[in-house]
Amino acid sequence: MDSLNNSFSQRQNLKSVLLSGLNGKAAAVKKEDVPSQLDVRNVVPAKCFTRHTVISLAYLFQSLVIQVVIILVGLVIPLTYSMIPVWILYAVVSGTSAMGFWVIAHECGHGAFSDNRRLQTIVGYVLHSFLLVPYFSWQRSHAIHHRFTNHITDGETHVPLVIGGNGITEKPGGEKEVEARRTFGKAQYGVLQLVMHLLFGWPAYLLAGKTGGPRYGTSNHFWPRAPFSRKLWPTIWAKKVWLSDFGVVFVILVLFLWASKAGIASLITLYIGPLLVVNVWLVIYTWLHHTDTDVPHLSGTDFSFMRGAFLSIDRPYGRLLDFLHHRIGSTHVIHHIAPTIPHYYARKATLEIKKAFPKVYLYNSTPIHKALWNIASNCTAVKKEEGTARYFWLRP
Repeated sequence: MDSLNNSFSQRQNLKSVLLSGLNGKAAAVKKEDVPSQLDVRNVVPAKCFTRHTVISLAYLFQSLVIQVVIILVGLVIPLTYSMIPVWILYAVVSGTSAMGFWVIAHECGHGAFSDNRRLQTIVGYVLHSFLLVPYFSWQRSHAIHHRFTNHITDGETHVPLVIGGNGITEKPGGEKEVEARRTFGKAQYGVLQLVMHLLFGWPAYLLAGKTGGPRYGTSNHFWPRAPFSRKLWPTIWAKKVWLSDFGVVFVILVLFLWASKAGIASLITLYIGPLLVVNVWLVIYTWLHHTDTDVPHLSGTDFSFMRGAFLSIDRPYGRLLDFLHHRIGSTHVIHHIAPTIPHYYARKATLEIKKAFPKVYLYNSTPIHKALWNIASNCTAVKKEEGTARYFWLRP
């Protein structure tokens, strides 16, 4: 009965918030409800924190074999205008498979691939450079994203505009975004957000720090100095940005050579098209696992690392995508709590935290396409809750 009363009370306090498949669960969590890192360590089996180089390399080999088979199929598809629909399908299949490389490189950046740091760095650097991702630059900004998940000021990805934002600790422009949604209408606004996020979101983030919080200003993952902000690249990190650039530039030169020898059509169909799909998957994962209409952003004393981590959301991607993408979407919560846990132990660790901390563990069973549309069409801007340091998406 108490839980029902609490649920009713919570709903009364969220009249201006559109409930998602979480049904206001994230809003009901208080800071004192969130377990400590030690609490998590005590319930997750110790073996889950162990990295096995051979197993990690086996999963890399698995992704490699799948990708090679797909590329061999692509090599026999004619490069003709009549085959454009087939090439679009090929890009979706090849890019979806290649996202597995992104996830493995991402594990390398977190130190979850191997205890052999040199091998780990080489694997991550090569894989990310191949995908035109500046490895060390992303490693730094992604670490900030983990440290300040859903922080309204220091967050590093998908930080929302704030209604009445002060422009210093809050991103201003929330009123204009709400008005734009009203002007366009739900459908048109949702489509526009999908296009802007899925097609342009990743390059905009790399080149100008778009969707990042106000703490680090306008950053650039390839150029760690003026006219861009240097705040994201302290001490040795600026040098690491240049090292990241070397890998990306090398791959670009190889791509130019490819185009000169095999033709631009070959490059577009076999590499650029699939790469765009990889980038779409990356944005989908980042967007969906840190955003929902009733999931708050935090500031001040309301925030802690563990509270931010437990605001991550696990979602259902199905067996095929979990297989190809090494469960990055269905085990995202534990990944934020303990990012050095390798993906092959993440499911076991997830089951343990779900059982031990049911009040704070977030799982939204809404199908991915419906969840994506709900967020794109309804998450416009946040407003600070009176008497707290929490920010909720304003109901359209």
